[in-house]
Amino acid sequence: MALQRCDHPYRHWTFTDPAGDQEGHPADRLLVVPERGGLITGWRCNGQERLYLDLERFRDPSLSVRGGIPVLFPICGGLPGDRLPLPQGTFPIAQHGFARDLPWQLAPLTDGCGVELSLSDSAATRPHYPFAFRLSLAARLEPSALALELTVLNRGDAPLPFSLGLHPYFRVSSLEAVRIDGLPAGCIDQTSGAAADTAEQLRRLATGVDLLASTAGPVRLCDPGFGSQLELQATPPLDLAVVWSDPPRPMVCLEPWTAPRQALISGDRRLELAPGASCRLESRYRVSIWPQSSG
Repeated sequence: MALQRCDHPYRHWTFTDPAGDQEGHPADRLLVVPERGGLITGWRCNGQERLYLDLERFRDPSLSVRGGIPVLFPICGGLPGDRLPLPQGTFPIAQHGFARDLPWQLAPLTDGCGVELSLSDSAATRPHYPFAFRLSLAARLEPSALALELTVLNRGDAPLPFSLGLHPYFRVSSLEAVRIDGLPAGCIDQTSGAAADTAEQLRRLATGVDLLASTAGPVRLCDPGFGSQLELQATPPLDLAVVWSDPPRPMVCLEPWTAPRQALISGDRRLELAPGASCRLESRYRVSIWPQSSG
């Protein structure tokens, strides 16, 4: 079976690529923990685990997860006082929203290429976000790639405002050695909210960085220590890129967002669905061998 329940090193589901072993490598696979925020905790691609997971922290359910691919919904980042002002009132909501903290439903995709995770409004969501919705994430294994497709459906009778992001943690061999290519010259330093020079920010990867930038093409995380590069292929409106590091953790987050922080207050790139409407958002990560000639 492509989808199996496993207990080691923690309880999870494993989806294994039905194509099997490829070019001397074990089959690509996904590890998924639906009850912990619909979290993809592992992605093996071309014989190497690509995701970082702080297992000790993961085992403490009182702590937020540091690792895998958390889903950020219905906000990205935080709001002043953790309060969401809406025409319906003001609602308490934590940083990055609630989707990463709640149990999701899991099912295999009908095409046999991956899994679908889904979350709907409930008594747990309505005190924070008074809307009826369904959010789904389809994760498909492709040759040397992971395709992620999110669908948001407005199940209610009022317009549904939201922003959405993915927060993948990627393993790196060394924060000092990796390089990120493809971002524009200017960005936003999210620690201060001020405009900043992208190159200057990226020089701080090893000491900690949190930047947001627009994308006009692929963004590449190049890692000579692992002999490969990871390419984010972003699709509008999920086409802002956040780069975040948290030393000494050997990882870099390369995240697609639809909007900057506080978008539901400012209106900047805020998305809104009419009653009964839905939208699909796509992102793709492709792994390739380190281009030796570019070193």
